[in-house]
Amino acid sequence: MCLGIPGQVLEVHDDAGLRMATVDFGGVRREVCLDYTPGADVGTYVIVHVGFAITEVDEAEAHRTLDVLRAMADAVETELGEPLP
Repeated sequence: MCLGIPGQVLEVHDDAGLRMATVDFGGVRREVCLDYTPGADVGTYVIVHVGFAITEVDEAEAHRTLDVLRAMADAVETELGEPLP
């Protein structure tokens, strides 16, 4: 199963010419490539699929989606490698 999971950009940095970010997924933090979402910056919520932010989303929608994903714990754990807190 492939999921796009919403998370909030906490920090943006450059890594060998790629625009990267630390993104928080409701308590789980991962490094994510922002090259497909050039408007994303600190505080922005993005949908992430296989390590790439693919679109921006508003905060309310991000929280609603995380709530649904928490209800589907096995799918989220498979995608992130650990459960959402």
